[in-house]
Amino acid sequence: MTTPQSERFPDWETLYRQQSSETLPWYYASLDPDLEAALREHGLTRGRLLDLGTGPGTQAIALAARGFEATGTDLSASAVAKATALAQAQGVRVTFVQDDVLASRLSGSFDAVFDRGCFHVIDPARRGAYVDAAAGWLVPGGLLLLKTFSKLQPGDVGPHRFSPDEIRTTFASRFELLSATETVYQGTLDPLPKALFSVLRRL
Repeated sequence: MTTPQSERFPDWETLYRQQSSETLPWYYASLDPDLEAALREHGLTRGRLLDLGTGPGTQAIALAARGFEATGTDLSASAVAKATALAQAQGVRVTFVQDDVLASRLSGSFDAVFDRGCFHVIDPARRGAYVDAAAGWLVPGGLLLLKTFSKLQPGDVGPHRFSPDEIRTTFASRFELLSATETVYQGTLDPLPKALFSVLRRL
């Protein structure tokens, strides 16, 4: 028997309001190394990039510091406020917006979307809505850079786990899966959870 979605994950606004960003399991101050490798491999050095589920905002800030026009969105208004303050403190320009991927009010198009923890906490019944939203934000041929928990991660506590085939099947209507690499999820946990980094091209 699986744990209901409402019990499996916290209320994100309460979490970000009450807890320091630096203590969260997924907090990582530097640019995610898997993202950095993918940007290099696909020749992405400039353009509009969306950091979906930005949380602490560190990834959007790191991207902006490298020359990208970065936007970060999160369901939690407190996360957005903290991320905005961090960007200002570091002297980096990032647009942070409170938004719900499943009922998005975000306009504009992006060359790439990076997701380091949003998709793998979405209710399985709503994954189709996520796929359509991500495709809608991307220019034709744009890349979705997706990091999730891997099927190789033991147990079933926390985020949903994925295999490459599950990613391919879930996104097949709007995306082509270019690669899926087994890696780890950098953060504050020890040992680091096993992750899957997928690169998908919008059809």
